[in-house]
Amino acid sequence: MYRREFLQAAAAAPVALAADVRQELPKYRVVSRFQPVAHPGMPGPYAGKVTRVHAEKCIDEKSEKADVPTVREMMAQGMRGLTGDTDARDSWARFFTAADVVGIKVNCSGAPGIMSTPEVVGEIVRNLGTVDVKPEQIWIYERFKNQVDSVHYDRHVPGGVHIWTAENDRGSILSYDPNTYVDVNFFGEEDTRSNLIRLVSERFTKIINVPNMKDHGAAGVTGCLKNIAYGDFSNVARSHSGYKTNTYSFIGTLAGVEPLRSRTVLQIMDGLRGVWHGGPFSPNRKFRFYPKQMLFGTDPVAIDRLLLDVIDDKRKAEHSVSVWDRSMTNLKSGYGYDDNPSLNRFIREPGHIEYASTLGLGIYDVHKIQARKIEL
Repeated sequence: MYRREFLQAAAAAPVALAADVRQELPKYRVVSRFQPVAHPGMPGPYAGKVTRVHAEKCIDEKSEKADVPTVREMMAQGMRGLTGDTDARDSWARFFTAADVVGIKVNCSGAPGIMSTPEVVGEIVRNLGTVDVKPEQIWIYERFKNQVDSVHYDRHVPGGVHIWTAENDRGSILSYDPNTYVDVNFFGEEDTRSNLIRLVSERFTKIINVPNMKDHGAAGVTGCLKNIAYGDFSNVARSHSGYKTNTYSFIGTLAGVEPLRSRTVLQIMDGLRGVWHGGPFSPNRKFRFYPKQMLFGTDPVAIDRLLLDVIDDKRKAEHSVSVWDRSMTNLKSGYGYDDNPSLNRFIREPGHIEYASTLGLGIYDVHKIQARKIEL
């Protein structure tokens, strides 16, 4: 148990009961034919370094329409700020070559309310083109077809770019690699394997992770780590049952599986809009807000550590319970949770970010994170 969680657990008996839920972590068996590379993409060459770009004009709050010229400048400034180059093309060339097949892992679980913004994804594709990655070598991908179809990425990218989903029919396993998986029994479920998407192991040479700024009822927040972990494996919802969730250790374990860890070389967090309650979905617009920023890095832990404060500060400003709240008295499964930010659906596990740092996926200590802010 970590210090912050211990202090919360000591505050009251119900909280102590909540903290006891994960005293014994599940036993994971990771199966992969891939060996780690010497310098994996996560945490990558810029461990502990995050460039944050804020632009008031990047999105109109009433229409929720993104401003393409502003997004373009945010992307250029963010990449240059991360790498130190004077030309953004040189920044992209540090990560990608004409020979790469690039997967762009979007997040569409909250679509059409919130998703990896099409204008942001379109700008990523445009920049890949500047370093000679052809449209046919770019794959925008996600797990579920109905979510992606509502976003219309095709309107923002050139012809030839693949827009692909692993499950056209929910529960289909055909697009997952049978030889790369994590086996774990959480609650006595019949299927104890979560398999990696085939494209990750069989086709992509590089991956760009494009999460949103979202609250999450089980994980506390859903950022870089959860998007690349739960978004690249099958059969992950089984980690929750009743009030208990195993997101604390499952997210980091999945994110660390090879070749996903080594091939995920760039993190671009889309914070034009966000969700401060009810995530990862966004059925109710009153819980959306507009941070109007993007975060750039190679270290998913460092970015997610900053995300924790963004979401928690917003929840505090709205007089809601903290993402760190683990009180049993605030639990409400089913009806009532989605519309009441003073309730929790599960015992939240924002500690999954710190746990991921113990697996070598990045820097968690905020005092060791080099966060640079650029204002446009």
